[in-house]
Amino acid sequence: MPKAKVTFEDIGVAVTVPAGTRLIEVSEKVGAGITYGCREGECCTCLTKVVSGGENLAPPSVLEDQVLKDNMAPRGHRLACQAQILGGEIVVKPA
Repeated sequence: MPKAKVTFEDIGVAVTVPAGTRLIEVSEKVGAGITYGCREGECCTCLTKVVSGGENLAPPSVLEDQVLKDNMAPRGHRLACQAQILGGEIVVKPA
């Protein structure tokens, strides 16, 4: 199974995770500062800035895309509960 390196810039922690993992799952395990509410992609509480490696995340779903637009999220931001890791290296921090 492919692996990915995820770095949480806010706490200076990097971990290797299996592809298919969602950012929020990794954040919880390492104690990063990404907060969340619904875990369903509806509340936008887990808005996360993708500092680099956005191409290593699955494209936003229709729901995530709409929630990001409705909440006027800046470019380069994703919902951690929806952002699925594909591989490679990703650097993120709380929005």
